[in-house]
Amino acid sequence: MKSCRMLVLFWVSVATLFLASSRRAAAQEMPPPASTSAAQQTPTGASQILRLTLDDALARARKNSTQFLAAQTEAAIARQDRYQAGAALLPSVTYNNQAISTSVSKGNLSFIANNGPHEYLSQANVHESIDLVSVSAFRRASAASALAKARAEIASRGLVVTVVQSYYAVAAAQLKLEAAKKNGDEGDRFLKLTQDLEKGGEVAHSDVIKAELQMQDRRRQLLEAQLGLLNARLDFAVLIFPDFNDNFELAEDLHASVPLPTLPEVQQRAARDNPDLRAALAAVQQAGHDVTGARGGYLPSLSFDYWYGIDAPQFAVNGLNGVSNLGSAAAATVNIPIWNWGATQSRIKQAELRRTQAQRELSLAQRKLLAEIKSLYAEAETALNELSGLSRSAELSGESLRLTTLRYKGGEATVLEVVDAQTTFAQANTAYQDGAVRYRVALANLQTLTGVLTTP
Repeated sequence: MKSCRMLVLFWVSVATLFLASSRRAAAQEMPPPASTSAAQQTPTGASQILRLTLDDALARARKNSTQFLAAQTEAAIARQDRYQAGAALLPSVTYNNQAISTSVSKGNLSFIANNGPHEYLSQANVHESIDLVSVSAFRRASAASALAKARAEIASRGLVVTVVQSYYAVAAAQLKLEAAKKNGDEGDRFLKLTQDLEKGGEVAHSDVIKAELQMQDRRRQLLEAQLGLLNARLDFAVLIFPDFNDNFELAEDLHASVPLPTLPEVQQRAARDNPDLRAALAAVQQAGHDVTGARGGYLPSLSFDYWYGIDAPQFAVNGLNGVSNLGSAAAATVNIPIWNWGATQSRIKQAELRRTQAQRELSLAQRKLLAEIKSLYAEAETALNELSGLSRSAELSGESLRLTTLRYKGGEATVLEVVDAQTTFAQANTAYQDGAVRYRVALANLQTLTGVLTTP
């Protein structure tokens, strides 16, 4: 009996120790609570960084831009207007139910138009109306739909340019920040160099002061570059994300080679696919259909009706004595306009004025397109030609800074020459990044004249 008790106590002790060790292990393995510092949450956020290509950014911006979505909505509404105008040209079917009770005085009906004291109507009616006004209204709605579609493409073109500019502005800001860090490191190294040379009695203390001033200037430029990158990322995030999110990185290289199409190719595509030109053409067509519809007010209109159902004293398929109450009737009506105090002529004049103005705007759109093609092509060509020179200038300024610093170490150059070389290097790198952005934006402006954007 005693041995059994000892055995039970032994197993209870083992179980207690096992549970205690399990709880300690679980406590050690538990993740930190939600209120931990941001540094502890960084690995999770880092795994969710979005790599955005330019096409991804454009797709997100199209879902987020209020102006673009408004243009898309207007195009969708115009398509529904066209559908409704087309449906108005087709026969319509309705089913009418009516009961008429008429007072009777001395055996006579009070209203001679009614057929009895009680009359029940339950009939299906097929109605069709044919006139030039309805046909012109359908054609006008078709032109209006094409106009709204072209305006949506114009809104898309403006959005493309904005996204391209913002996308590559972020890329340029990142490269500028890297260059600013290099400049800052160079300023620190030069300050250390002047201090060492001063200790050896090789340069005056004024060189150290000048180097320290230059170092402070480089640090300020680094802070400005950090601020510029932050603002560029924030502007880009607001443009493409419906909810604020700055946890992204760019997947495309600002300096990737993108060829410039030839001028004849651009002219050919623009003449065929330019949304501004298509919108102006659709506006002229819409105005022309307005004129036709207004002139239709002088012409007769034809309508046709067919009824089938009950028109009887009883609400029943069969009446008294087994007579069928079901029957049919048809009617055709021709309305001939005679006189309306010149309202039709006024509407025609009004429509002709709108058509003339639309033709003027089409002519202006054609002239503007020709001018924009030449201007934007020259802008893109100039930016591309300057880009190679800016790249070479950045390389030469870096080499010049290296050689000038070596000459300073050997006592062959002054501190002012080194400072000037550092300033030139910083300016050349900034100009190179700005030149790359300028070419990308100019190319986007040129390509959107054709309705096509080419991405690397």
